[in-house]
Amino acid sequence: MTNLPETGTNRPLIDQLLQGNLAFRENEFKRNPERYRELAVAQSPGVLWIGCSDSRAAPERITNAPPGELFVTRNVGNIVPAHDWSLSAVVEYSITHLKIKEILVVGHSDCGAVKALDKDLQDPYIALWLNDAREAKTRVDARIPKPETPEEHKERSHQIELENIRLQIEHLMTYPFVRQAVDEKRIEVHGLYYDLETGGLSQVV
Repeated sequence: MTNLPETGTNRPLIDQLLQGNLAFRENEFKRNPERYRELAVAQSPGVLWIGCSDSRAAPERITNAPPGELFVTRNVGNIVPAHDWSLSAVVEYSITHLKIKEILVVGHSDCGAVKALDKDLQDPYIALWLNDAREAKTRVDARIPKPETPEEHKERSHQIELENIRLQIEHLMTYPFVRQAVDEKRIEVHGLYYDLETGGLSQVV
């Protein structure tokens, strides 16, 4: 049996990943050959997961979801722009062709995108991308006192992370084919929040 490489090894990361794939094939893949034969032919996930690219919030890992259950798209800040061809294609394909039943917009704690909303970024593409999340910051700052203590700053960030989930669902609902699918009760839309410190996943919307 091939073991996963130890963390901290000096081997190049690509070699570690390839070694990890060998462990996957010799363990998980061999234990479930029928399931993987089915997935080699077709997929029928029940959920579209729109999450953050953060390496600490891997969807299948934090939900213990089996292969083939989640159709996943991730980006910086789990943002759903009103006009994004890549995301539009993912959502349309998942609803029209995969017939998914639920769409989840998933944020998390210690989100770098939320922290970046307070910075004067010199990164043109990141700053432009985050424009679709700035309203979340504006809403929170309008309803809470200016934070003074480290605890208050942390809570403010937490509130913006939660508000950003709600905001991105609002953006998602501006897609006509999403609104139609929801109105016809073909899909449900929910917002989830993942806490890195506890490992807990909770429903926001």
